[in-house]
Order: sequence, then structure tokens, then C-alpha cells
Amino acid sequence: MSERVAIVTGGTRGIGEAISIRLRDAGYKVAAGFGGDEAKAEAFKTATNIPVWRWDVGDFKACAAAVQKIEESLGPVDILVNNAGITRDATMHKMLHDQWIEVIRTNLSSCFNMCNAVFDGMRERSFGRIVNIGSVNGQMGQYGQVNYAAAKSGIHGFTKALAQEGAARGITVNAIAPGYIDTDMVRAVPPVVLEKIIARIPVGRLGHADEIARGVRFLVSDNAGFITGSTLSINGGQHMY
Repeated sequence: MSERVAIVTGGTRGIGEAISIRLRDAGYKVAAGFGGDEAKAEAFKTATNIPVWRWDVGDFKACAAAVQKIEESLGPVDILVNNAGITRDATMHKMLHDQWIEVIRTNLSSCFNMCNAVFDGMRERSFGRIVNIGSVNGQMGQYGQVNYAAAKSGIHGFTKALAQEGAARGITVNAIAPGYIDTDMVRAVPPVVLEKIIARIPVGRLGHADEIARGVRFLVSDNAGFITGSTLSINGGQHMY
């Protein structure tokens, strides 16, 4: 297990940072991807000793090139965590087409781009673990987030379909749907709005990034080999079904 290589997209900040650290501590060789904040990525690399790579997850060719470079450096990729995501919130009558395209491209198309780049290798080795990070808002919708909710909902369907393709080859594909987690993205929500959100969470608080990371750690382990096509909801009871 200690020789297995894991890629975590959006792996230097927020939930992705917690996932990268949790997998490193479990003995995996982790490659943390990032898209824009060079200073944050370098600080993360220095603090964690986890190597970082910069590429655009919405660019199909860039994803293939990044995977090739990571494999040349660390070895074949056995684990992929599709965590990269952005928000461009607006109500429908104010949302620009570019805001729709940016979110779908980064949050959903990235899953195809990255899975396409690693899937053949996983098939050849008869082992793979893919975890896609969805969202509670992809399950229940959210005012002012038609783009984000559509992308995250798409991830859940993508997960179920790809799981059927990988199952016979030892590849599991699962999703985690986080609720509201105490990250920079959530802290940017206006306080009055955030108070209303927390009031709707039965456990009465925001989640912690490491609570998501622990879920990822389990799903990529050998112990989770009989779990595929599932969505693990970690949301404090905000949405149950």
C-alpha cells in the first residue's frame, strides 16, 4: 500500500489540503494539484513536504500531461481524488454564460479529464480507487447556484456510471457529498447567511475538512473494495435520503 500513488486535485487548500495530508499520513505518495495560487501551493509544499503540480483541470490535454509527469516522477497512479472546484454564484436572471461554463468546466468536466487520463492504467493493473467530491447542494439544490448544483449533481451521476465500468477490473468509483465545511469558500459567505445555514444543520455546526478527508481515506483503502457507485454524505444531517 505504501507505494501507491494518489493524485488530489485542488489538493493544496481547504478540503483538498486535508485530504492530501491524510493520505500522506496513511503512507501514500501524494501529488497535490493546484490551479492558481502559487504562493499558497509553495507554502503547502514547504509545510507538508508533499509535491505539488500546477495545471488546469478543465483542460483535457493539460490533465493528460500532468498525469504523465506525475507518473514519471512518482509511479503509476492508483488513486485519484477529484476535489478541484470553484463557485461563481448568481441567480439565473443575473448569471452570465461565462459563469455557467467556468463552473461546469472546472467542477464537472475535470472529472472526465482526470479519470480519462488514469483509467486505462488502472484497468491494466486491475486496481484503482477514484473518489469524486460532490456536494450537499448537488443533492438538494441551492438558491443562486444553478451552475454549481448542476455540476455537483452531475458528479454523482458520473460516479455511478463509471463505477459500473470499473467494477470488474478492481476499480471502485465513489463520491463524497460534503455539507458546509469550515473552509475559505464557506467563510466567504456573508455572516447573516452563514448563521441561517448553520441553523439548518442538525448537529449545529460546520463540518471540518479532516472529517471529509477521513471519508476519502476509507474509500481508497483495501477495506473499501466492496463499495462502489456510492455517495457518502457527510453533512451533519442537513440532507438525508
